[in-house]
Amino acid sequence: MPMEKVEFDGHAGDLLSARLDMPSGPHLGTALFAHCFTCGKDIHAARRIAQRLASMGIAVLRFDFTGLGHSAGEFGNTTFSTNVDDLLAAAEYLRRRDMAPGLLIGHSLGGAAVLKAAPQIPSARAVVTLNAPFDPGHVTHNFAEALPEIREKGAADVDLGGRPVRIGAAFLDDISAENLAPAIAHLKPALLVMHAPRDTVVGIENATQIFVAARHPKSFVTLDSADHLISDPADAEYTAEVIVAWARRYLKLTPPAPPPGAPEGILRVSEADPDGFLQDIQNGPHHHVLADEPLAYGGTNRGLSPYGFVAAGLGACTSMTIRMYARRKGWPLAHVSVDVSHNKVHAQDADAGAAQTRIDLFRRVIHLKGDLDAEQRQRLLEIADKCPVHRTLEMSSQVETVLADQDPADAVAVTTDD
Repeated sequence: MPMEKVEFDGHAGDLLSARLDMPSGPHLGTALFAHCFTCGKDIHAARRIAQRLASMGIAVLRFDFTGLGHSAGEFGNTTFSTNVDDLLAAAEYLRRRDMAPGLLIGHSLGGAAVLKAAPQIPSARAVVTLNAPFDPGHVTHNFAEALPEIREKGAADVDLGGRPVRIGAAFLDDISAENLAPAIAHLKPALLVMHAPRDTVVGIENATQIFVAARHPKSFVTLDSADHLISDPADAEYTAEVIVAWARRYLKLTPPAPPPGAPEGILRVSEADPDGFLQDIQNGPHHHVLADEPLAYGGTNRGLSPYGFVAAGLGACTSMTIRMYARRKGWPLAHVSVDVSHNKVHAQDADAGAAQTRIDLFRRVIHLKGDLDAEQRQRLLEIADKCPVHRTLEMSSQVETVLADQDPADAVAVTTDD
């Protein structure tokens, strides 16, 4: 997915550094992501969630709060309230670009910030919190030993995650006075609370308090064994998948009309893991699956193989065609299932120089249930060969391939004979 490096003015006029992950296809909606306390816009969870949302047509703006990452300003002069103001500035930046955010996502203290900011962002329709504290003052336990010095001297350098961060007394005063309960109680957007029960930084009881304080519609999903930063790629992927599935219910993601000659629209395949073979497959805003290779061929086995998808298409089309015919005839077909096997392995096929001379053999075993006589069963077997995907596989197909920045007139037509 394309990504823009952008900047906008924060609460105090300092330039805040941001990344805007844009969909490769139509832009259907916009999300705003707030990172955790002293983290940054490029942590793994933020990147993965942004990529996943972008694959379904939702642009995502993730930025560094004032004084963090690549953003200007002094973190020592910031407070929880200024973080909220930075979020509002980000939302305003998006509004000026005609991309007002409908989805707000906040991780840890960023989750508390989006809860506080949401009532002031009219475009917000849905809010997601990830391992967020109910009491923003909870973050002070990360530097409890420095609290006396901060109070005495007005500020102190503390070690957070192996790097020095300057914390000011104004931050302590502001965060200790903060009460999220009223904001949560009057939250109008739908709320999804996601939390890891084993989070040792922000306990699971915080999720309970947020959930109880909120009105419906609200949902809670556990992140099982994830850590506070959701650092495991599998946990980040799961988090992204849940957010995507949940957000569809509350965001109006109306896709544009499909292009001429493509009645089902464009199916887009994008790399999900550049170090492996995992692929995001998105067909419009509602249909998403993963493709991968088996472990034996260097993949992570988190999705069907490419040939697996071909076999699935054949099996699904066969079953639908049989059902359609039986329904039209009024025959008592109770259930149909199709087992499909294929005699090639994609990774070997890709490496074999003479692979095109081999024959693809798809074997179907059709299971029919119902009070059907022998003649009806034989007819349904014959109808299976009429399925459109079956015909496509048996006939020659033409594939046009062109680079994204190439003139369509220069497309390369490749004909394959099966």
